[in-house]
Amino acid sequence: MREADIAIRMTSPRQPDLIQRHLMAFKFHVYGHVSYLKRRGVPKTVQELNDHDLIGYPPDVRPPISNINWLLDAGDPPQGSRTAIMRVNNVYAIYRAVESGLGLAALPDYMVEGSRDLVRVLPELCGPKIDSYFVYAEELRSSKRISVFRDFIVRKISESAF
Repeated sequence: MREADIAIRMTSPRQPDLIQRHLMAFKFHVYGHVSYLKRRGVPKTVQELNDHDLIGYPPDVRPPISNINWLLDAGDPPQGSRTAIMRVNNVYAIYRAVESGLGLAALPDYMVEGSRDLVRVLPELCGPKIDSYFVYAEELRSSKRISVFRDFIVRKISESAF
């Protein structure tokens, strides 16, 4: 709609007049705060998630991935046996809930980078990945400011651990 010069999107755009460049794939893992893990213990198996407080998304949210609540289904528990104690439609709010020691949640690794108090649990358990794209309109192809910003973003991502 030309309301912005660029966008960073979590889905590949379908509009033919947009230029896109794949930036990176975000990976999700299960994290908990050290205070929660001291209080409730660290799950050793996926089945032990049944005995933990999980934080997830509401069922009616429009997520960028098809199974955003994959943690509730991990290990194929009996239908309805694993529910979230808290449902929030914002990944930052979920991060803050985990940071507050409320429970375990699936978070993108980039959000947890540098945190000393959030611990990755069940390291073998990995959720879906989300691809991100740098997108801009075809008519801005020769824009110097777009190319400078794009190159900056690409360089920063290549310097990161992800």
